[in-house]
Amino acid sequence: MTATNNSYSKNLAKRFRSYLPVVVDVETAGFNAKKDALLEVAVVILRMDEEGLLHCAETYAANIEPFPGANLDEAALKFTGINPYNPFRMAQEEGEALRELFSPIRKEVKETKCTRAILVGHNPTFDLSFINAAAERNGIKRNPFHQFSSFDTATLGGLAYGQTVLSKACEAAGMPWNEEKAHSAKYDTEQTAELFCRIVNQWSFFESRSQ
Repeated sequence: MTATNNSYSKNLAKRFRSYLPVVVDVETAGFNAKKDALLEVAVVILRMDEEGLLHCAETYAANIEPFPGANLDEAALKFTGINPYNPFRMAQEEGEALRELFSPIRKEVKETKCTRAILVGHNPTFDLSFINAAAERNGIKRNPFHQFSSFDTATLGGLAYGQTVLSKACEAAGMPWNEEKAHSAKYDTEQTAELFCRIVNQWSFFESRSQ
């Protein structure tokens, strides 16, 4: 990971009340965070430039093995197109994957002098519930995310573009959308991250407001 060694990183903490926005998308084998398998997680780290604009900086992604006893809903697997036991997925054990994904987030929180990460997602309550459940299941006490607060690009997309569906909001923002790549955690996260940056960057923010 590239270190955040610029004089503007401190402004990111001021921009969101000491929270570091981190974009996340998960793909799962159902809707129940306690019982259904977490199959993919992707994370995008955002950084702020000298003009106070957000940009996508780093992407981290992992394919995850179903945890022991996990439920695998056939309808959900058909929707995502994921075969959980395909050896070419190179899937990791759930706890190992989360610890690897959390590490650069915690590092970025420290380097930007933020107090905590806040999850950005499209209907993020779903994503956050699976992240929290998996962290609890694996005894991970250093979950970098706020336990219940989040930024929702469905709501922000409705505000900025009159569109709440991710694909429609991206298109309204002038972004390309590839339906064949959709429902991959990495693709959806990168699209959501770019959408969030475009929306946030429409509103100017002056450092003096936080002083």
